[in-house]
Amino acid sequence: MTTHTAPAPADTRTRIVPLRPRPEAPRPEQPREPLLRDVVGGVLRRERLAQERTLKDVAEAARISVPYLSELERGRKEASSEVLAAAARALGLGLGDVLSLVQQELVAARSTTAPRGRTATAGRYGGLCLAA
Repeated sequence: MTTHTAPAPADTRTRIVPLRPRPEAPRPEQPREPLLRDVVGGVLRRERLAQERTLKDVAEAARISVPYLSELERGRKEASSEVLAAAARALGLGLGDVLSLVQQELVAARSTTAPRGRTATAGRYGGLCLAA
């Protein structure tokens, strides 16, 4: 003989689960920091133009394609450390030289985008700071 147990009484309280978070008060628009690939590309392009060299000349010296170097300069592609070092060598620079120029631009950009009352991290430490 089987016995049936009565189902447990259902919870009659209604639970409301919001689908979207509640809107917060609007925050003032903060200027965005530049993307690293844009800054690196700008440094590569400025150095190439300062030397009055063509994309083709630098790309051949770096052993990368002209379209790829163009995309790097426009900030459309992220350069690997090997490609960045090859492009730097093709421009007669070391990787550290290119990164130093990038760091200077990032510090300058940070000083214009940092909230009032705060100092830029790189400026506080006198150079580029990397953390793992």
